[in-house]
Amino acid sequence: MPQAKVCFIGAGNMTRSIISGLIKNGYPSEQVCATNPSQPKLDALQADFGIKVTNNNIDGVTHADVVVLSVKPQLMQQVCEQLQHVDFSNKLVITIAAGIPAKRYQEYLNQPIKLIRTMPNTPTQLGVGMTGLYADDSISDEQKSLCQTLMETGGKVLWVEQEDELNQVIALAGSSPAYFFLFIESMIESGIKMGMAEDKARALAEQAALGAAQMVIQNQDLSLSTLRNNVTSKGGTTAQAVETLEKGNLRGLVDSAMHNCVARAEEMAKTF
Repeated sequence: MPQAKVCFIGAGNMTRSIISGLIKNGYPSEQVCATNPSQPKLDALQADFGIKVTNNNIDGVTHADVVVLSVKPQLMQQVCEQLQHVDFSNKLVITIAAGIPAKRYQEYLNQPIKLIRTMPNTPTQLGVGMTGLYADDSISDEQKSLCQTLMETGGKVLWVEQEDELNQVIALAGSSPAYFFLFIESMIESGIKMGMAEDKARALAEQAALGAAQMVIQNQDLSLSTLRNNVTSKGGTTAQAVETLEKGNLRGLVDSAMHNCVARAEEMAKTF
């Protein structure tokens, strides 16, 4: 694995997820730095992973080979403008922010940069994440390989050919863990209403979700409808539940949710 010095700007949940994946996969902690205006999150990262931390973005970026911009989109311009006097000519910039087009970062930093846009999700911290990546023709194979190596420590990666495809990545992977959490949460709440203890309801629902995901992963030759039909005996309990979901227009709700997710990403691209 390349031993590049990596600096994360921002110490939020996604930074923690990626750093966790890096360290668990043997990346040297002394090669990783995180910056943040407030101290508590930095202290936690340092205590948990042994990385370097600082409140000074310029100091962290100056000594880095790879700069990972991990701040909220609405803060990105402000953060980048503070770094305009840093020479980025020999640095690779990786951004995990949703919505902001690649060309906007050159405007924010007021200089040409080598940038790769990525869209990871929070399961990265467990090594089972999914990250979408986009790079234009100016990015070398070596730089793409370095970014992929860093992001693969948290799970699988998928390169897209067109930048706007990252909006679909957001809907399908970046945001989607929240969809599944909501569905599992709803199942547990229903189980509790029917009289089951919360811990038992959660144990059943979470293991069912894990098992269902593994069934999909390990049966690539089978369609999702086939897997579903294999569980659904005609006139049985599963058939009754699935029919209820279909009548409630579950597919339509999911489709609307994903389209609204993409629409928000497109709106953010115009806003920031």
